Amino acid sequence: MHFETDAIHAGQEPDPTTGAVTIPIHATSTYAQEAPGVHRGYEYSRTDNPTRQALETALAVLEGADAGGAVATASGMAATALIGYLLAPGDRLLLPDDAYGGTFRFFAKVLSEHGVHWSAVDMTDVEAIDRGFDEHTRLVWVETPTNPLLRVLDLIAIIELAHEHGALVVVDNTFATPYLQRPFEYGADLVVHSTTKYLGGHSDVVGGAVVARDADLFERLKFLQNSVGPVPGPFDAWLTLRGIKTLAVRIERHCDNAETVASFLADHPGVTDVVYPGLTSHPQHALAARQMARFGGMISFRVAGGTPMAHRVASSTQIFTLAESLGGVESLIEVPAAMTHLAVAGTSLEVPGDLIRLSVGLEHIDDLVDDLERALRA
Repeated sequence: MHFETDAIHAGQEPDPTTGAVTIPIHATSTYAQEAPGVHRGYEYSRTDNPTRQALETALAVLEGADAGGAVATASGMAATALIGYLLAPGDRLLLPDDAYGGTFRFFAKVLSEHGVHWSAVDMTDVEAIDRGFDEHTRLVWVETPTNPLLRVLDLIAIIELAHEHGALVVVDNTFATPYLQRPFEYGADLVVHSTTKYLGGHSDVVGGAVVARDADLFERLKFLQNSVGPVPGPFDAWLTLRGIKTLAVRIERHCDNAETVASFLADHPGVTDVVYPGLTSHPQHALAARQMARFGGMISFRVAGGTPMAHRVASSTQIFTLAESLGGVESLIEVPAAMTHLAVAGTSLEVPGDLIRLSVGLEHIDDLVDDLERALRA
């Protein structure tokens, strides 16, 4: 099946009892059993729920996890934390040196207190990654494109290197989504999502997911999901499924609009730098063209006038809403150093204060460009 068809149908057959075309919201905590220990496949909704199972099936199919599967979680950070349970005291992981602030905060300030060590490396430099390994390295965490500097990382090279060292590779595919990039095709072991973002797509639900390529790793994650309990409610799962149905058409519009906005910013005299994988000026543009179907809906840029001007621009837009998060139908603007990436201030992952991040939405492109033009004149 093609992606667009799977997004609508995978795990979402009509309800066998009523014929309902849309998956029902199974708002129940427990299930009647025919005899003690004899049930119809469900016993308690922390362990499994039909609505959540439909979402997990869809995610596994869309990511191409043929042998493994997906586990849905209550947030993207809950998905990250679930992966953290795969590590033991004394283990070590490698992070990108521009990782998402929440990811950094979890590994550096939470999991490190339990004896798990970490290092941040420039993952655009494969030799630097190689130097970062030691005998305790068990996991390599990859974001591509990264958040918020939008670096594109070479999945083939990194995954081959990590496997040579006996480490698992996790790819945060939130920015690209499986519509633009499928890390399992390059040999990744795990894919993680904040489904809050593009998969949900409407800024009305918080969720996450981990998808495993290998059946044994999937079973381990299912055990952890049930034991730790970071599961989404059935209504959250239903909202995310609803968003996934339109993912393909939405991503196409996100990309169309972002390409035009990036070109506008690149030509604007008040903008000193534009970071977008679709621009030929991007250092990894050729890699992005090979590895991704298109270049996504996220843009970062810097402005003349430094941090005060960045704050002024971000506070002056009318259509771009000043808010954290990304991937919804509406356009958002933020200053990462003061917002989503405040946790990395004063570390090697610190973000420039004059960097502005855009999540380009689905509004009419002329309105978006006019809005940024006015804000840059503020």
